[in-house]
Amino acid sequence: MKTSHPQDCADRLLPKAPTGIAGLDEITAGGLPRGRPTLVCGAAGCGKTLLAAEFLVNGALQYGEPGVFMSFEESNDDLVANMRSLGHDLDVLQAEGRLAIDQVKIERSEIEETGEYDLEGMFIRLDHAIRRIGAKRVVLDTIEALFSGLPNQALLRAELRRLFHWLKDRGMTAIVTGERGENTLTRYGLEEYVADCVLLLDHRIVDQVSTRRLRVVKYRGSAHGTNEYPFLIGARGLSVLPITSLRLDHQASGERVSTGVRGLDEMLGKRGVFRGSSVLLSGTAGTGKSSVGASFVDAVCARGEKAVLFAYEESESQLIRNMKSIGIDLGRWKAQGLLEIHASRPTLHGLEQHLVSMYDIVKASKPDAVVIDPISNLVMSQADSSLKATLIRLIDFLKQQGVTSLFTTLTHGPATEVFDSSGVGVSSLMDTWIVLANLEFNGERTRTLQVVKSRGMPHSNQVREFLLSDHGVELVDVFVSDQRVLTGSTRKLREAQEGRG
Repeated sequence: MKTSHPQDCADRLLPKAPTGIAGLDEITAGGLPRGRPTLVCGAAGCGKTLLAAEFLVNGALQYGEPGVFMSFEESNDDLVANMRSLGHDLDVLQAEGRLAIDQVKIERSEIEETGEYDLEGMFIRLDHAIRRIGAKRVVLDTIEALFSGLPNQALLRAELRRLFHWLKDRGMTAIVTGERGENTLTRYGLEEYVADCVLLLDHRIVDQVSTRRLRVVKYRGSAHGTNEYPFLIGARGLSVLPITSLRLDHQASGERVSTGVRGLDEMLGKRGVFRGSSVLLSGTAGTGKSSVGASFVDAVCARGEKAVLFAYEESESQLIRNMKSIGIDLGRWKAQGLLEIHASRPTLHGLEQHLVSMYDIVKASKPDAVVIDPISNLVMSQADSSLKATLIRLIDFLKQQGVTSLFTTLTHGPATEVFDSSGVGVSSLMDTWIVLANLEFNGERTRTLQVVKSRGMPHSNQVREFLLSDHGVELVDVFVSDQRVLTGSTRKLREAQEGRG
C-alpha cells in the first residue's frame, strides 16, 4: 500500500492562489497561500510593487479573480503607466470591473489636527472596493508609509494586526509590501504579523552589473524552494527562474541529428549527436568555433526545425555577413522564421540575468536547437566561479525542454593540451566535447579537430584536419605516411608524390 509523504498531504490541504508569474509558482509549489496575507519585502528598486501588481493582473486575466490595489505611496497614474510598459492596461481592467486601484494619502498635518489615528477609514474604503468588484485578491503597497512620521507606533501596530485578521476573515489572498530594514526583513517588524508566507527580494550590484534575486524566507504549511533565484523584469513582466530546483529526470532521446559537418558526423558513429544532448566546442582564437556552430545551425534549419543563436562577440549583421564567406546563409533562415539571433554584450546583464533572459526566449520560441557563442565571454574574470553553476542550470533546463545545445568556449594555452583552461570545468557537464586547434608547422597553420568524448556512442579517436572553404566546413581524410599523420601542404605534397591527389 502506497503511503503519502506528510508534506505532500500538507500541500494538498493548503489552498493556493497561483501568481501567474513564470517560475514563482514552481518555487512556491503552486502559488501563494489562498485566503492569507503574504509579505513581500526588500529594498527600494527591487521590484516589490511590480510583483504585487502582476499578481493582481494575472489573477484578473488568467484566473477570474478580481483584485484591489491600495497604494500608500505611488499614484494611480504612475502605477498605470508603469504597468503599461510591461504590456498591461490597468485602465481597461478597471473599466471592466476586474481591478480597483485606490491611493490612500497619509497626511501628518491632518492627524495632528484631530489628535486621533486609526485605520478604520482605510477599512471602510477597502471593504467598499472589495464588495464593488467582488475581489478575491488584495495588495497593500507600501505599508511602511503608514508609519511615516507617526509617534504612536504601538497603536499603529495594533491596527495592522487587526487589518491582517480582517483580511483573513474575508478570505482575501493578500500581498503586503514592506521596505527592508538594516538587520531585519522589514523596517518595523511586519513579519511578526504576516508570518504565513514571506518573500524577500534583493537588488545587488556586483562588478557594476545589477542582479535581482528572490528568496522564499518562510512558507508555513507548504514545501518550497529555499535557495536564491534570479529574476528579471522584462518586456513581458517578471520572470523567475527556478534554477536550482531542476532535477536529473529528463528523458534521453535515442534519435541522432547531424552536426552540419559531414566528416564530424562520421566521427560520431556516422550519425551525429543525440537529439536533446549538449555539445561543447572549445578551442583557441581563430580555430573555427563560430563557423562550426553556424554549420550546426544551418543543418537544424535545413531540416525545417527552429534554432536560436545567442551571440556574444558579433552583431547579427556581422555574423550573417561573415558566415556567407564560407557558404552559409543564415539570413535566409531568419527570413523564413526558422532562426532567431540574439546578439548582446555580456556586460548587459549579470550571469544569472543572462540565464533568465535565455530561459524566457527558449520558453517563448520553443526551438529544437540552441547555440551559445561563446559561453566564455559571459564570465568577467578568470576567478569568477559562478559560470559553472550557471551552465549547470542552463544545460539542465535545455535538456528538460528536449533542446539540442551547442556551446562554444575560448580556451588559452598550447594547442597540444587537450584541456579546458577556462577554470570552470564545463567540459565535464557536456555529453559531447570537441576540441579545435591550430597546429603550426613548416611555416603554416593547420586547423585540426578531435572528439575528446561523446557519451553513449562509438566515436573516432583521430585528430582530423579541417578546412574552411566557400562550401562550409570540410574535414580532410586522414593521410598516413611513414607512420605519421600528415596535414597541410605536407599532406598535399606527399599525396602528389604518391599519386593520390
